[in-house]
Amino acid sequence: MNDMRLTQETSTDQQTKISASGVQVHYGDTHAIKDVSVEILDKTVTAFIGPSGCGKSTFLRTLNRMNDTIDICRVSGDILLDGEDIYDHRIDPVQLRARVGMVFQKPNPFPKSIYDNVAYGPRIHGLAKNKAELDEIVEKALRRGAIWDEVKNRLNDAGTGLSGGQQQRLCIARAVATEPEVLLMDEPCSALDPIATAQVEELIDDLRKRYCVVIVTHSMQQAARVSQKTAFFHLGNLVEYGDTTTIFTKPEDPRTESYITGRIG
Repeated sequence: MNDMRLTQETSTDQQTKISASGVQVHYGDTHAIKDVSVEILDKTVTAFIGPSGCGKSTFLRTLNRMNDTIDICRVSGDILLDGEDIYDHRIDPVQLRARVGMVFQKPNPFPKSIYDNVAYGPRIHGLAKNKAELDEIVEKALRRGAIWDEVKNRLNDAGTGLSGGQQQRLCIARAVATEPEVLLMDEPCSALDPIATAQVEELIDDLRKRYCVVIVTHSMQQAARVSQKTAFFHLGNLVEYGDTTTIFTKPEDPRTESYITGRIG
């Protein structure tokens, strides 16, 4: 625990970006998320931690309606993005996912060129009027994904030919290409080696200047390094939420302390 670099640079002018209230998630008869309420701040990295199967990834997926793709899944309660109910029947989930991007646990580049991986979202959302504009969007996204210098001379090569760490940064570039407001990351480093993990963590710290970033991680050290806010989930409940430094050094709930000290997990 001593090697953790606790990151707490929470400014006072941060606004709530996502407001969840009384959120329940059922998979058939299984009650996966139980009455979760939380305010997630803009321009901040919020980490969801907790034991395997505690509901942190399930809750993350409610924030851009990814659970809509699972037939037996029911979501109730309110989730507001900038005060707007994302589960309102008038909201198009495809448009919502352009605003709330997602990066998955295993790097999943499309079987297309590096260029086309990043250009895909802007094309389907009509963000570029011509090839020159699209080129500009692709370059900007690859720069934000901290991978431009490594791929700028081989944009026509297959994205699947990159190393694991490069593929994950390509997927981050793909996610930011549609100019989202929120970036969700579901254990983005769990399939990466330590060097690639460090690169992605550095990138996450940079991305929070522009986006609301929410990361699910099984690594408490990673949560301590990259986040300013931490939410601890256990058995479908949000047990405790607060400044990362406080959660890791002076947790209020004994379950949080037990998890952090390794007694449960």
